[in-house]
Amino acid sequence: MTGQELRQLILNKWGHSYDVQLRRTQGRIMAQVMWRYQEQASFPLSETDYLDHLNAIAAHLNDWGTVEQVKEFIVKTKSRPRLGKAVNIPLELGVRSLEWLVEDR
Repeated sequence: MTGQELRQLILNKWGHSYDVQLRRTQGRIMAQVMWRYQEQASFPLSETDYLDHLNAIAAHLNDWGTVEQVKEFIVKTKSRPRLGKAVNIPLELGVRSLEWLVEDR
């Protein structure tokens, strides 16, 4: 998956180019589709920066083998991003999750 493909998947589902973040939440790794979107005047990233950001997110998803999980979740979910409420996509990383769950010291 590329950043452009991720953007198109989100755009097809929700009609806007929403921001995506990777987060460690409640002992799990999540991809979060945020409520901010690229078409907003107040969106902090340029078109180029936004696509670079999505390319980095897509690279992680590819490396972790979670692309199909994300695609399937987005297609099936009835949730939608709204102000203050992201759509949380749980990622099953198996052993790789330990890399993200180790506490910073």
